[in-house]
Amino acid sequence: MSETSTPYTPASTSTTVAGNETVSLADEIKKYDTAKLIEYLQGQDLGLDEDDEKILRKEKIKGQDFFDMTEEEYMQDGLARGPAKRLVKFAKECKDKKLRSFSSYKTKKDLSEVLEKYGIVSGDITRIPQFIPPIHTINESAPEFKLCIDDILRRIKNMGPVVDSNEAMRCEYISTILHTAVSILGDLVITPQANIIGEENTGRVDYAIKKIISEMLEEIICITEGKQNQATIGICQNLLQCRSACDMNINMNKKKRKVDDAFDPDYDYVYGIVSTGTDWYFILHSTEGIYSTSRTEYRISLTEDALKDDTELRKNVKRVLEVIVGLLKDRAVGSEEPATKKRRVEEIIKKK
Repeated sequence: MSETSTPYTPASTSTTVAGNETVSLADEIKKYDTAKLIEYLQGQDLGLDEDDEKILRKEKIKGQDFFDMTEEEYMQDGLARGPAKRLVKFAKECKDKKLRSFSSYKTKKDLSEVLEKYGIVSGDITRIPQFIPPIHTINESAPEFKLCIDDILRRIKNMGPVVDSNEAMRCEYISTILHTAVSILGDLVITPQANIIGEENTGRVDYAIKKIISEMLEEIICITEGKQNQATIGICQNLLQCRSACDMNINMNKKKRKVDDAFDPDYDYVYGIVSTGTDWYFILHSTEGIYSTSRTEYRISLTEDALKDDTELRKNVKRVLEVIVGLLKDRAVGSEEPATKKRRVEEIIKKK
């Protein structure tokens, strides 16, 4: 397979599967408060203007109200017939649309099917085109790094080594490293168990790191999936999580996008991290292709040996942190314009 950008080809329709593997889009929107509902509707090409949004805000229409409203009720509140009809029609479409949960992707067959959507006819994650992550040099004497190492050592002492540990224990270490990366950069927020809704998939992700755009808007720049083991399945789920995060970013940016953008106005990219606490994989997911570090080993040994001599621990934590901070810095300091994002990805993937 060519080591070039491979476009993501979404399935034409969603299918309902057994158990709780799918939910309707309506079920997710019902959780929205008024501000979140308006933000979501802004990205749906419904032709709503500021006056329409003011009416929704004034009437305090929440997600759970959205599906009970009739065209007549909207018009009584002051909406014109056009936007009233479009809102009612869109609400019905949301009720009919099914989204598959990230957690329902559990098998090698699922992985193969997901990779096929990106043009990779193999269930082998090493067949994903590789990229060299941007690096941010970490000073070992920095207070954030010292706190990180001290916290990891304290956790090893209190919880024991990470050998047969469960996912929750492993996420304790993942959380420490992610929070360190965010604190080094500043001006970012990290949200555990964030709810992500894409065009085809939905669910909660272990950690979403976001850039604050304004008081009302946040752009997702990185999604992390923690695993006890089975990192390959974690990569499968993380690809879909990143794809859905791109969907959300694109919808958020639609309202303030320049019409004459020279590049694809629906272009976006998000970084993904999959980790067992010891093994770390990094993903670059753009709307035109996916890239990973699956052929490069990033590993942190979390054993009691580090309590006697933390030299190896410090070296490996520093290496992983330099990648994470580099990824976050690249995505956080760049312009929000699709054209700039696309040029930045092109620069990164050329460094092979």
